[in-house]
Amino acid sequence: MTTPETIGYLAAVLTTASFLPQAVLTIKTKNTDSLSLSMYGSFTLGVFLWLVYGWYLRDKAIIAANAITFVLASAILYVKVRNTLRKKKPLSRPGAGRYSR
Repeated sequence: MTTPETIGYLAAVLTTASFLPQAVLTIKTKNTDSLSLSMYGSFTLGVFLWLVYGWYLRDKAIIAANAITFVLASAILYVKVRNTLRKKKPLSRPGAGRYSR
């Protein structure tokens, strides 16, 4: 393995591993209140484009790191979108419940 390849794999491991705690915490707690939907949407799309870029270059380090990060970021984005949509549900009218006249 060449020096540039070693640096690429090391960078891939470190950046992907650094993302893991946030992904685990978000998936475990389902709490996304402090996360920006536009940031995570942009981030996930960017990671996907890096994955495509790595695919075109046939660069295993770029492909591996971004494939794993894309899965983790997509999971967080899914939870964030779901939480955001749940918060936007309209509240029922007072007195419009099951037992109201």
